[in-house]
Amino acid sequence: MPAHGHTAGSSLLGWLLPALVLLAAAGTYLLFARRARRRNPAQGWSRWRTTGFLTGTALLGVALLPPVAPIAHEDFRGHMAQHILIGMYAPLALVLAAPVTLLLRTLPAARGRQLTAVLHSPPARVIAHPTLALALSTGSLAVLYFTPLYNATTDSPTAHWMLHAHFLLSGCLFAYVIAGPDPAPARPGVRARLVYLGIAIAAHAVISQLMYGGFWVDIHAPIHQVQGGAEIMYYGGDIAELLLAAALVTTWRPEHRRAPHREAGATREATAHA
Repeated sequence: MPAHGHTAGSSLLGWLLPALVLLAAAGTYLLFARRARRRNPAQGWSRWRTTGFLTGTALLGVALLPPVAPIAHEDFRGHMAQHILIGMYAPLALVLAAPVTLLLRTLPAARGRQLTAVLHSPPARVIAHPTLALALSTGSLAVLYFTPLYNATTDSPTAHWMLHAHFLLSGCLFAYVIAGPDPAPARPGVRARLVYLGIAIAAHAVISQLMYGGFWVDIHAPIHQVQGGAEIMYYGGDIAELLLAAALVTTWRPEHRRAPHREAGATREATAHA
């Protein structure tokens, strides 16, 4: 009985802490959004952005709290559902909320210039490169499921939370590089980003199919659970990546690229008439 009470207390603390962190994050965003609207009432702050951030924190809550969290510890399918929520769906919602832009609107001018300088620094350019973002978010899946790493994380609570942090941060980085509305240093064009997104889609499909077929995977779980997890990864990942592609396409403004050509044509016509 004492052991059972200790385990229950540990589980309660493990669920209470992420719930408090998520509530604090949501409250901080709402506070900053209110401050941005007060500072510039004409410009305001998009309620859609706010809704996106709240949706992202809610998805993280679904993944990290009961009933999904206990299932993820016992069933590989629950782990994969948790992985998809933390690493793909929640990051997309959080990134579309433009938290960096919100921070820039609420910081004092001097602090804002410092943050902008950091965003355009050489290390930030390396971190925000699509190749690195792709390797961290998608390439790491092969390392996780085709080596003993996944099994090691199931035996260590610290490693398990570190895995959650990796899923979330790498997912946010990839979504930010591909379709984030926040300013990004040296972000490639839309066509290049579509290529990177296509590579991610193909990699997810290959990894999930190899997992379903039992090729090279190193996962200590019943076969039906591994195959079910592979299906969740395949179909759930496809939906998330289609949503990311839709977010990317909405940022494409071809008319702005044609404007210089129109201006050049108008200049030539004026010259000819002259």
